[in-house]
Amino acid sequence: MDIRYSANQKDFKRYTTEETRAEFLIENLYRDDEVVAVYSHVDRMVTLGCKPVNEAVPLDKGIDCMKNFGTAYILERREIGIFNIGGAGSIEADGETFHLDFQDCLYITKGTKSVVFKSDDAKAPAKFYMVSAPAHKACKTTFLSMADAKKKPLGDEATANKRVINQFIHPDVLETCQLSMGLTQLAPGSVWNTMPAHTHERRMEIYTYFNIPEGQAVFHMMGEGNQTRHILVQNEQAVISPSWSIHAGCGTSAYTFIWAMGGENQTFDDMDHIAIGDLR
Repeated sequence: MDIRYSANQKDFKRYTTEETRAEFLIENLYRDDEVVAVYSHVDRMVTLGCKPVNEAVPLDKGIDCMKNFGTAYILERREIGIFNIGGAGSIEADGETFHLDFQDCLYITKGTKSVVFKSDDAKAPAKFYMVSAPAHKACKTTFLSMADAKKKPLGDEATANKRVINQFIHPDVLETCQLSMGLTQLAPGSVWNTMPAHTHERRMEIYTYFNIPEGQAVFHMMGEGNQTRHILVQNEQAVISPSWSIHAGCGTSAYTFIWAMGGENQTFDDMDHIAIGDLR
């Protein structure tokens, strides 16, 4: 398991491009029949990817649970949100099977001992993108399709940020301990997300970008509002954003991204906004 320790905003000002990418960018989440996991000490969030091709893959494959989590199994004291960004597949959670098509979501509660991933077709494998947060209470394991998500249209064509925020793992949709996740779709011709920018002093956030056309990319903006930096992000990569950092992006084309948050609260609008004129 890749371990990322927490960076502070003062030291971050001196980071090189290579150091910034090594600290915050998650590049290779999907390897055939493996589970890739990145543990961030920022709110102890874990980002995972699984691409089952030729076999059923358990969540803990290749992971020493006692060494990395101090528990007998990964979700003993954690909850997890999962999106499928690949071909059709299924997830078996403690004997119950859930089928996930493209952009379907599954929330799995704390205390679930067995989680196993499968693809319907090895030639078009599923790609399960996951974020896990510590949890102190059990909720209900729940499947969510796009139709179940709460829709929040935002932006405008004139400012190239017309988009729909689809809130899946969200207090208005289902109860969780602390994890929130959703999927934002940009309209054709729109390239900006989350602008004007903001920070979450009480929550960290993780983005993963996908549906980026071949040959295109996203410039992910981060850093303090008056000390911005960027990371060039390719298709199906993820970025860790500490609470002191903005998290915004501008693509060379339209794209889709999944956001995940964990921290002190689940209040979606608890943001510290930064005016565009104040950004540096």
